[in-house]
Amino acid sequence: MKLLKIVLITIGIYAGLVVIFESLLGYFQPQSQTTLVIITDDGEGRENNRVLQQLSSEGNIYVAANHWPRAWYHDVLDRPNVKATINDETANYLVTKVSKTEHKTLATEFAPSIWFRILTGFPPREFVKLTPE
Repeated sequence: MKLLKIVLITIGIYAGLVVIFESLLGYFQPQSQTTLVIITDDGEGRENNRVLQQLSSEGNIYVAANHWPRAWYHDVLDRPNVKATINDETANYLVTKVSKTEHKTLATEFAPSIWFRILTGFPPREFVKLTPE
């Protein structure tokens, strides 16, 4: 019984740390030279901005949904015509979900560190491709 309590407390603390990390990351949305801002429409005329890591491979632009909060990801699947700001230039893009083969290649090429996976609670990763319109 004591071991069960220790395990449950440990799991609870870990889950709390993941929630805190993800919340702070979502709130502050840190930007760098390798990020982009995707601008989605929520379907009711309101735009939502989300800072994402820009992944470039073979001349294509990709972003990964690799956090538990991923409303932006569902928005782009529902409404694939988006705007994105890359290097201070905003343009229109068409978002498409990648194929299984492309996903496997990207998952290998852009594998996150184990520390990042631990801090984010091991969420499933999905990739989308941004094609300029």
